[in-house]
Amino acid sequence: MSYKSLSDCIKDLKKHGHLISIKEEVDPNLEMAAIHNRIFKQKGPAIYYENVKGSPFPAVSNLFGTKERTDFIFRNSTEKVKKVIDLKIDIMQFFKKPMTYIYTPFTAWKALPKQKKFGAPVLYGETTMDQLPQIKSWKDDGGAFITLPQVFSLPPDSDNIMDSNIGMYRIQMSGNDYIQNKEIGLHYQLHRGIGVHHKQYNESDKPFRVSIFVGGPPAHSFAAVMPLPEGISEMTFAGMLGNRRFRYTKKDGHILSSDADFVIVGTIDKKNQKPEGPFGDHLGYYSLKHDFPVLKVEKVYHRKDAVWPFTVVTRPPAEDSSFGYLIHKLVKKLLHMSFLEFLISMQSMKRVFIPCYLSLEANGICLSESQNQRKSLPKLIRY
Repeated sequence: MSYKSLSDCIKDLKKHGHLISIKEEVDPNLEMAAIHNRIFKQKGPAIYYENVKGSPFPAVSNLFGTKERTDFIFRNSTEKVKKVIDLKIDIMQFFKKPMTYIYTPFTAWKALPKQKKFGAPVLYGETTMDQLPQIKSWKDDGGAFITLPQVFSLPPDSDNIMDSNIGMYRIQMSGNDYIQNKEIGLHYQLHRGIGVHHKQYNESDKPFRVSIFVGGPPAHSFAAVMPLPEGISEMTFAGMLGNRRFRYTKKDGHILSSDADFVIVGTIDKKNQKPEGPFGDHLGYYSLKHDFPVLKVEKVYHRKDAVWPFTVVTRPPAEDSSFGYLIHKLVKKLLHMSFLEFLISMQSMKRVFIPCYLSLEANGICLSESQNQRKSLPKLIRY
C-alpha cells in the first residue's frame, strides 16, 4: 500500500483500530497539546480532532506515537528501502543474491520526483494563516507554532528539483512582532540545509523563495528529518519510503508539494530578522527569544480534505523518538560495522544517514539530559 494523502493514512489507521476521533470542540491553546501528551504517555492511538476552535480544518497528532504504529504505517516499504541501502553499501550483493534484490531497482525508481502539471490536489483552495489551527503547546511559548513542517528551498543558481533541500525547522505562526497573515518566523541555522541556501541568496540579487509543506503522505514528514547530506534531495527518500514518487507542481515561481494538505509560500526577507520564541524544546526548557529570519507570506494553499498534522515538542521519550527508531531500523547494518568499514561505505554512498543522537535515542539512550547541559542553561525556564 502507498498513501496518496494524509487522509488515506488516517482512514487506514482508523480501519485497523490505530486511531480515535474527538468530535467535541477542542482548544488549540494548550488543550490539544495536553490531550496529545496524555494519550502519548499511555502509548495510545493516533488522535483525530474533528472540531478545532477557531479553524475550519481538522487536525491529527500522535501518528508516530508508538514504534508499532510507525512500523504499521510503513509496513509495505521499510524492507524495500533497506534493500536499496544494502546495495548502496555493497552493489555486489545484487549479483550474489539476484532474486533477493530483483525488485529493488523499482524501489529506486520511485525515488525520482514527478512533476504534476495539472490537477494538483493542494491547489483546491486558498486560506490565510489565521485560519490554520493555532496550536500552542506550552503556556510561555511565544505564539502558535508549526511543529511538523517540511520547508522547501532551492539554491539561487538552480531550478533543478534534485538540488532542493527539505528540512523540518520550527515555524512561529503568530505572536511577537509578526504581522498577522503576512509574516511568520523560521528558526534555522546558517551552517546547513536551508541556511546554506540563505547564505547563497545573500550573495545574489534573486528573491529567496521558500515553500512550507504541511501534511501529505507520512513519508514526506519523515523525509524532512532524514539527515541526508547537502546536495541530496529529501524528495528521493520520501518517494522510496512512501512507495510512491514525490509529486510536485509549480505555481507563480514556487514549488508546491502536490499531495500536501497545506502549502505556505513566500519570500525570505534577506535583510531583516525578527524575534522568534520562546519555545518549549526537547531539553524540557524554553529556548529563549532571539532574532531569526522572517518569511513574507504570499499564499496559503490547501487540498479539499486538508488535515493539519502536529506533534508536541517535549523531553524524550516523545513522538519524534519514532523517527530515530525507524532511521536506526533502516540503516542497522551500518551500526555493526567497524569504524573503518563505516567510513568506506559512507564514502561509496556519498552520504551520511544518521546523526548519533538519533541512533542512540532509538535505543533508549538520551543525551539531552546531562547534568553539564543543565548547568550550562541557567537562564532557561523549565516547563
